[in-house]
Amino acid sequence: MAIVQVENVGKRYLLGEQEVHALTGINLSIEPGVFLAIAGPSGSGKSTLLNIIGCIDTPSSGRVSIAGREVSGQTPDQLADLRARTIGFIFQSFNLLPVLSAEENVEYPLLQLRELSRAERRERVRHYLGMVGLSKYAAHRPNQLSGGQRQRVAIARALATHSKLVLADEPTANLDRRTGEDILRLMKDINRKSGTTFIFSTHDRRVMNMADRLVRIEDGQISALGMRAGKSWVFVQDRREAGEDPEI
Repeated sequence: MAIVQVENVGKRYLLGEQEVHALTGINLSIEPGVFLAIAGPSGSGKSTLLNIIGCIDTPSSGRVSIAGREVSGQTPDQLADLRARTIGFIFQSFNLLPVLSAEENVEYPLLQLRELSRAERRERVRHYLGMVGLSKYAAHRPNQLSGGQRQRVAIARALATHSKLVLADEPTANLDRRTGEDILRLMKDINRKSGTTFIFSTHDRRVMNMADRLVRIEDGQISALGMRAGKSWVFVQDRREAGEDPEI
């Protein structure tokens, strides 16, 4: 079963008196365990699509299902619960709370999961900080960490809720080349070992080269779908005209 199902999704909003079509007729079926990049130029709609998949934004039309649960018509509280239990987020600007230590930042989203005891929360924090190689930096605050270390904290935070799906919006944009590549290799390793699904919004060629699936967005529409075949890409043109649901 697909972990993400997007059916004929459109997104419109008003810019002054002008109606802008950010997305039009998006159809995607994303299987669990993929390492997928949504790529396109600025203003193409890639971040809008990522936000809709992440239940941060809602579509103007169409349907979205996450892990078998249709999110259309859900209340804000229901969407918040879905995000807390199913989806992890990694942001370009890290979005760490500056007054909290690394371990407190990782623990913060776990406070919403009331079924977890304090001991269970601490064990998850210890485990995921260890997974990203930051055990000895647990007590450090963000301003005491490098950009790469802060992004590792953000990855640990995204995984600590046992997220089935991790969404990353331009995760390498604020990192130097070497650090960005290290972070990508870390996420790819987690993807392979745990089967966690990663979806990136990016225009970074490094992210695209690491991905095993590619969705290319132009002017709010899917222009091509790519699947890794060895070291090469096999591209498939958008098949909506044939009435098919592109499965990647």
